[in-house]
Amino acid sequence: MTTMPILDIQNLSIAFQQNGQENRVVDQISLQVAAGETMALVGESGSGKSVTALSVLRLLPTPPVTYPTGDILFNGESLLRADDKTLRHHRGNSISMIFQEPMVSLNPLHTIEKQLSEVLLIHRGMAKQAARDEIVEVLERVRLRDVKKRLNAYPHQLSGGERQRVMIAMAILTKPKLLIADEPTTALDVTVQAQILLLLKELKQEMNMSLLFITHDLNIVRKLADNVAVMCQGKLVEQNSRDMLFSRPQHAYTQKLLDSEPKGRPFPAQENNRNLLEIKNLTIGFPRPAGLFRPKINNTVVNGISFTIRKGESLGLVGESGSGKSTTGLALLRLLKSQGEIWFDGQPLHTLNMRQMLPYRSRIQIVFQDPFSALNPRLSISQIIAEGLEVHHHFTPQEREAKVIATMQEVGLDPTTRHRYPTEFSGGQRQRISIARALILQPELLILDEPTSSLDRSVQAQILELLKKLQQQHQLTYLFISHDLQVIRSLCHQIIVMRQGEIVEQGECETVFDSPQHPYTQNLLEDSR
Repeated sequence: MTTMPILDIQNLSIAFQQNGQENRVVDQISLQVAAGETMALVGESGSGKSVTALSVLRLLPTPPVTYPTGDILFNGESLLRADDKTLRHHRGNSISMIFQEPMVSLNPLHTIEKQLSEVLLIHRGMAKQAARDEIVEVLERVRLRDVKKRLNAYPHQLSGGERQRVMIAMAILTKPKLLIADEPTTALDVTVQAQILLLLKELKQEMNMSLLFITHDLNIVRKLADNVAVMCQGKLVEQNSRDMLFSRPQHAYTQKLLDSEPKGRPFPAQENNRNLLEIKNLTIGFPRPAGLFRPKINNTVVNGISFTIRKGESLGLVGESGSGKSTTGLALLRLLKSQGEIWFDGQPLHTLNMRQMLPYRSRIQIVFQDPFSALNPRLSISQIIAEGLEVHHHFTPQEREAKVIATMQEVGLDPTTRHRYPTEFSGGQRQRISIARALILQPELLILDEPTSSLDRSVQAQILELLKKLQQQHQLTYLFISHDLQVIRSLCHQIIVMRQGEIVEQGECETVFDSPQHPYTQNLLEDSR
């Protein structure tokens, strides 16, 4: 006797209606998730993974979205044909979802406690104190540090990884039967990622919960999935058990994905190159204002770090979420106040005011971690990429257009899409737009804050090769902030390991990887395998 699957996607097609034309983005896919099973849905950015997941709870606007064929059944009940009352019952109760971009999903005007309390109030009718106790317990389970202090924090006061953990806590508060996780560990370092994966496994067993896990990280698939479905250009090209798929992939695209793990090493840097960036005793703190019964406190997040990057060299900055990696990058651009010395090409940037910093803005560029928040939704892609040229250089409109087209081609974007807006692109495509915006100014130093975290492995490999090629051609210098140690090893000459605002280990990349000295570095490398 066959048990009914908890989720049954039958011959589903999804299309977008635009200017009277139908653009089909998912084409007749069929997928089943059994009770207690983890199904991994993998594929490149734009393949239709996230659109399929959003359609399960009918979260896409109709119109313009239509469903030309098929159905989605939850415990035998059609969700595509369900009325609003039925959908509201399932959303958050029976089925929960962890979204890819926590900064967009969390309300910036409400504290963490308020947002989590709403879930328990709406779905379980809990009293305030009982809700608070349960919120603290769940946030501790997802390894959020200093939970009771963070309850009154707003999303922008948390790191990317911390925001993602809040999203996971919000999704599991109602103990759903089906959890849809859309890239839930993208912003997490490997140690916390391992903890979250273990947590999801524990929750699955406790609640007999099913998991539809959308990811581009094949290491996660190896650790978590029971079965795997592979999507390419809106079609389901292969389904198999995890072990069979990794040992004997059938489809050419699956084989390509498995061969796209970051590999190779950076081109050798010239040893006699001058120091381009020197950081001496950098300290960054965020003051907490005094209250009626509370003294003013300076919360130090980066504590007296020092390092040097030579011209044409790549330095990898790794560490757990909240360790101070991204804060360091922002301070180097003088976007945050800091103490200590910042020397760029022999010039003391730490002594300059904002006006005096303007000539250096084009020479030092940054690619931010969250491409959705970093791109202006009201500007077209062409306007976004060309914006720096208008500020720092004098080109005719025709020259700017030509440079935009050339840069988009360099990062693997179709130039014919340059008049579209950020919301019309996938997460990975938005990240490539961010890279193009930085590269078009031909900077000397590029600060890359998790630039490949939202990219699938095949596109990630292309971006890494592009960065290597650009570095060799133009003697670019990179400060590469990442939690992906495979990416760091592939691109970087030097590595710094940070923890709780301090450097615990630094040195040549190969030396640290082959013989890590600090226990924290050893744990990071162990968790990444």
